[in-house]
Amino acid sequence: MPKAKKSSKRKKFDYTKDRKKLRTKLRRKLAPTIECAQIRNAWDDRKTVQQNLREMGLQHDTKTVLPIRQPKLTNTEAMDVEPDELLIKKPYVIKDMEAQASIPSQSSKTLSRDLIEYAQHMLREHGDGNYKAMARDEKNYYQDTPKQIKRKIEDYKQCHAEDYSTFMQSLKA
Repeated sequence: MPKAKKSSKRKKFDYTKDRKKLRTKLRRKLAPTIECAQIRNAWDDRKTVQQNLREMGLQHDTKTVLPIRQPKLTNTEAMDVEPDELLIKKPYVIKDMEAQASIPSQSSKTLSRDLIEYAQHMLREHGDGNYKAMARDEKNYYQDTPKQIKRKIEDYKQCHAEDYSTFMQSLKA
């Protein structure tokens, strides 16, 4: 069988492409994306990672934050930096990160309607603490153990606190 002919088209330089722009575009594409918005906004591409983090008041290497084997070293000696160079040039980054961390997160966990009805039935029939009787109940289709039923009722209390309080008040009335 004969071999296929190789294409003998010679490579030519493309003058229409800007090599510098292509290189910077490739560098940006390959660079890792910074998920933290505060760090991303304060980042300087012309500086190294360690220089950027030092300016923000963050530490690059976790081993040098607290000296473990050499207790005589101070924090500035551990980072190999002079004390005058330790000035934080971008303190707003840490303040923004602390403000964002102090905001309590809203739990978006909800339970299915069937599980809510199941928990309400068990509470209605057996009260708030008799989990062994709940495990023997005929509505316990999935044969949950007392601990599993307790966990489901705790989830109901936590996720739907208002519904639980109104339900318990209606039981008492």
